Amino acid sequence: MKNLDKVLLKPTSTIRDALKVIESGSKKIALVVDENTKLLGTLTDGDIRRALLKDLSLDDFVDSIIFKTPITFKQNYKKEELLEVALKNKLYQIPIIDDDGILLNIIEVDELLQPKKRKNKVVLMAGGYGTRLRPLTEHIPKPMLHVGDKPILETIIQNFKKHGFTNIIISVSYKADIIEKYFKDGKEFGVNIEYVHENKRMGTAGALGLLKDKLDETFFVMNGDLLTNINFENMLDFHLNNDSKATMGVREYDFQVPYGVVDIEDNKISSIKEKPVHSFYVSGGIYVLEPEVLRLIPKDTFFDMPTLFEETIKSNLTSVPFPISEYWLDIGQMDEFKKANSDYYEVF
Repeated sequence: MKNLDKVLLKPTSTIRDALKVIESGSKKIALVVDENTKLLGTLTDGDIRRALLKDLSLDDFVDSIIFKTPITFKQNYKKEELLEVALKNKLYQIPIIDDDGILLNIIEVDELLQPKKRKNKVVLMAGGYGTRLRPLTEHIPKPMLHVGDKPILETIIQNFKKHGFTNIIISVSYKADIIEKYFKDGKEFGVNIEYVHENKRMGTAGALGLLKDKLDETFFVMNGDLLTNINFENMLDFHLNNDSKATMGVREYDFQVPYGVVDIEDNKISSIKEKPVHSFYVSGGIYVLEPEVLRLIPKDTFFDMPTLFEETIKSNLTSVPFPISEYWLDIGQMDEFKKANSDYYEVF
């Protein structure tokens, strides 16, 4: 919303007013809104010039010349989709609106092409034994298994880097030397990498207890055996916009009962549902947390992420779900590992 008021016009603003806004502003566009800031349309230099060619006066109102059906996006837009639309339609700015059409922001397409550098740290959990993927993990930690042409962990780090997150902490345990020897300090991969060593099984949240001195602002936590192409910038913004203290990426999971389900009431059959499908949200293994939740983690104790979220809820700390609709795959078993390799080049 920074300096957005400088490009706003009312329907009763004059073409002369619009010209001043467009010429004086850096955005080269004017946005026409009503008294409730609902977007009514846009104006560009070309719109004004076409109006003047039709013998309109600079003192005429802009409501007769605005473009009333501009391309807009909602607040939870996906960066890749917005860029695709912008490039296809040769747009330099795109207004962001809510469900009621209220103007929230205007996105500069050029700025999206360059990832914004983020200071937020990313904690990657890479200490598991990967027992369900034996024998593949007998001599190598699961996050270092190759999917496509590189280790799973490298793809995760590259995806965070793509969205501007370059401060990485990797929690290691099983065959940690292989991970440290491969990534070193991260410079070869364009990131900064630190390591924390789990000397015993700490759980997905327990290891965070070892990092309390390093996590002093909003940070990510992600399992090191996931493949996803979600927009991490969007997830962080979602977390901040909802004043969340703990945000969990959630994935919809469908389960079909393989039989006809019989409903019984008062000792009588009331209905039969043939192989019904039940939908649930499950944890996606990606989290955004505020440092204050770290106080809920007991010292030197096994503590997993679901338990941490239970404690945030008990403590009345705002905890919100972030629905994951993008590609997501938890590589926990052999079938999933094979699927990941099958999907990799198409997705990434």
